[in-house]
Amino acid sequence: MSILLLILITLLLSWLIKKYVFNHHPPKNQPPSPPKLPVIGNLHQLSALTHRALQTLGGKHGPAMLLHFGNKPVLVIQSADAASQILKEHDLVFSDKPHTSSTRRLLYDLKDVIIAPYGEYWRKLKSICVLQLLSNRRVGSYKFIREEETALLLEKIGSCCLSETAVDLSRLFDLHSNNVICRAAFGRRYGEGESGGRFTVALRELFGLMATVEIGEFVPWLSWISRVNGFSGRVDKVRGELDEFLEMVVEEHLSRGLESSDGNKENFVDILLKDSSIDRDGIKGILLDMLAGRTDTTSSTLEWAMTELLRNPTVTKKLQTEVQEIVQDRQIITDEDLGK
Repeated sequence: MSILLLILITLLLSWLIKKYVFNHHPPKNQPPSPPKLPVIGNLHQLSALTHRALQTLGGKHGPAMLLHFGNKPVLVIQSADAASQILKEHDLVFSDKPHTSSTRRLLYDLKDVIIAPYGEYWRKLKSICVLQLLSNRRVGSYKFIREEETALLLEKIGSCCLSETAVDLSRLFDLHSNNVICRAAFGRRYGEGESGGRFTVALRELFGLMATVEIGEFVPWLSWISRVNGFSGRVDKVRGELDEFLEMVVEEHLSRGLESSDGNKENFVDILLKDSSIDRDGIKGILLDMLAGRTDTTSSTLEWAMTELLRNPTVTKKLQTEVQEIVQDRQIITDEDLGK
């Protein structure tokens, strides 16, 4: 109770100082903005469903509105025209990604490709990803991995059906996506029973931490709350677990070379280790981006696609008919079938 009272008194004093000591008129030509409270700005108008809260505010103030999260102005865009103008006409102004102190700690001091500030380093990483890691030729060379892992997924589902046990598609999709990206990036699987299982858990914790609002990022003098409520400790723990796994992967490749690769195919780690301009943290940051971006997105898409098919039996029947017409006597759908 005493801590809450102290916070309220501090907020009041901060507002009085700002109002009567540092009072100034806001700049002109700003987008419309809802009324804000002293110190915290518009943070009180958000909720657990942030997208719903922003949609409600956008309905009142227009497709482009200015919010204040503590001492940080935030431009919210909610129309295709406004987004096009921002991304095409003012792309350099808005090119840098926002980051927090925890993001910097989790993503190797912004040495990864997703959060790295726009500049020479980011352009170099983008070139490596586009021309080497994710080129059409490189992705095509991993076709056998996708086919093998998909066949294994179907085999597991078939086994569950024969034994009349429940099929946990969420877990199977997670495992399938993880196996595909691990074999492409690292050259082998990292199963649930070894260090890969701990890494998968840490990766999911990473998503939760990066989606958490840190009040100290918007009201700096309240940054101590992250240490008191355990958030800062969770960041350090997850950062350590992720780094331990990625360091192990890099060391495996340095000690074994291509012998550890899947079918002697060059994987992501092999390619990155050849580039002397990227240090160890940069390599681990890029690998973390690839894993985080592929694993969760792919498994979530598959899970929701199956959910919608179950909810719409008519669409499911139509899809089954189309697949049977294309595949005919074969058991597996190939990449070539997708364009038919």
